[in-house]
Amino acid sequence: MFFSKNRFVNKKILIYGFGRTGLSSYLFLKKNNSVFIYDDKKSNKLFIKRNDFNKIDFDFIVISPGIDIKKCHLKKFLKNKNKKIVTDLDIFYSHYSKNKNITITGTNGKSTTAKILYDILKSRKLDVRLTGNIGNPILSEKQIKAKTIFVIEASSYQIDYSKNFKANFASILNITPDHLDRHGSFSNYIKIKLKLIKNQKKNNYLFLNFENKNIKKSIKKIKLRSKIIKVNTKSINKYLPYIKNRYFLTEGNKENLSFILAIIKKLRIKKNYLFKVINNFKELKFRQEIIFKSKKFILINDSKATSFSSSINVLKSLNYVYWLLGGIPKKGDKFIMLKKDCKNFKAYIFGKNKIFFNKELKNKMTFSNFNDLETALRKVIIDVKISKEVKEVKTILFSPSAASFDTFKNFEDRGEQFNKLIKKLKLKKIINARH
Repeated sequence: MFFSKNRFVNKKILIYGFGRTGLSSYLFLKKNNSVFIYDDKKSNKLFIKRNDFNKIDFDFIVISPGIDIKKCHLKKFLKNKNKKIVTDLDIFYSHYSKNKNITITGTNGKSTTAKILYDILKSRKLDVRLTGNIGNPILSEKQIKAKTIFVIEASSYQIDYSKNFKANFASILNITPDHLDRHGSFSNYIKIKLKLIKNQKKNNYLFLNFENKNIKKSIKKIKLRSKIIKVNTKSINKYLPYIKNRYFLTEGNKENLSFILAIIKKLRIKKNYLFKVINNFKELKFRQEIIFKSKKFILINDSKATSFSSSINVLKSLNYVYWLLGGIPKKGDKFIMLKKDCKNFKAYIFGKNKIFFNKELKNKMTFSNFNDLETALRKVIIDVKISKEVKEVKTILFSPSAASFDTFKNFEDRGEQFNKLIKKLKLKKIINARH
């Protein structure tokens, strides 16, 4: 199915969900269509009433990624209207199908990979836009020209509802269990991620890491038309002497860089532009963000980590670790590191779901339980004060491995609150005084 730009002209369109994505869709569509708005959590005199839904024969329903059609207010209304559901990505593609887009998805590392690619292309003086799940909503971009390039971070929620969106360069970084409460099962989550590549044609590129067993097993079931580029995550190792930014020495970021190397090669961009960008790169907020470092200690705010796989990406690169974790665990999540790789880890578990985390970490590392994050952090401070001197760098890692909604608004709020606690408890001064 392909929608031309005329497909979204003189239509009756319902926009469901009026956050940033919904607002951008409304502003893009309102000039040439009759647009109606509904939101489960907001009310406005301009919004359509629920009683009026069956009075209008909508041509399209633009649904925001955060809407779960199985649990939302309009689940009965949407039940038989799947063919009419589209996303902002579909509308974008119907208008700008000739523009090159580089679309990044995966369980972990999407935002960092997308931002670095954007910075590299920007450094080459190209007209590039950072959109999707990072940056601006894609329909809010203005002054788009024929040579405009889009770097798009696509979540499983966006891909799930999309009908005709096609990626010129599609990258699936990795797949591990996540969002199973929304997608129902891990197999369905994988299927949704791989949906990104089904619309690709023979002149498109698909970048995959076949070392990820979930990808390798699932890709065999799909008839692929695009050109497959196998990404070797070990390819970055020979370039480590050129990488001065220690942010990129974690296993997760090495994987991200290996994809970027493969992509810029196809774009005919020299590797030295990559090294220049990453050595000056400021890590994204709350994504393995180094907020303090000295010769003896590193303090990392990794609030974005909402699953074990995300935390493991940074844990694998560390040795002596004081690990703060807790929150609402993801359905089906597992801590797969071996005991021998965790011998110098101490875990400080906070929140109401201690039983889950205790079970996962049992017999793998020392751990303690606390009612809240502040109490856990106070214990870390005590342990830091009495810790024996060792030659290796020690790390205080705030990487919750869980969703934040039990205590915080979102991962950003959680990250901000952690930083405030660091200041309140004067942890940096304590570390400096001790080491």
